[in-house]
Amino acid sequence: MRRAIAATFVVLSLAACGDNGQPASKDKAAAPAPEMSARTPSPAGAKVMILEPKDGAVVKSPVTVKFGVEGVEVVPAGTDKPNSGHHHLLIDAKIDDFNAPVPADANHIHYGKAQTEAQIELKPGKHTLQDVFGDKNHIPHDPPLQSGIITITVE
Repeated sequence: MRRAIAATFVVLSLAACGDNGQPASKDKAAAPAPEMSARTPSPAGAKVMILEPKDGAVVKSPVTVKFGVEGVEVVPAGTDKPNSGHHHLLIDAKIDDFNAPVPADANHIHYGKAQTEAQIELKPGKHTLQDVFGDKNHIPHDPPLQSGIITITVE
């Protein structure tokens, strides 16, 4: 058992070294980690926003949500077109990994048919909403095109 642990330690130690058995030089660039998918660049000056409801609004369910954009085109998911994408509504949630597709669940709603308005059912109480624009593969742009977070109260 001790030999196996010692052998593992030696292998790991050598893997951390450079070509000549010495620690890799800081001058040498490390090979980049493979990416799942490259993020789509954001158009300069582009913006996405939630037009309705307004921050602080008191509303009844179902809630009408209206999205707006500037400097970018809303197209269906899967459309490979420069300066375009589609909306994702985050309800009481945030994006944990901007390099991965936006999750699809009750708190991350996809509008991949290029919808710019929707009705959502929400339980009474306070909720946060945010619009995150995604590319053809539901991955946020780089830098992300996202609205500010708004808070609403559902009666």
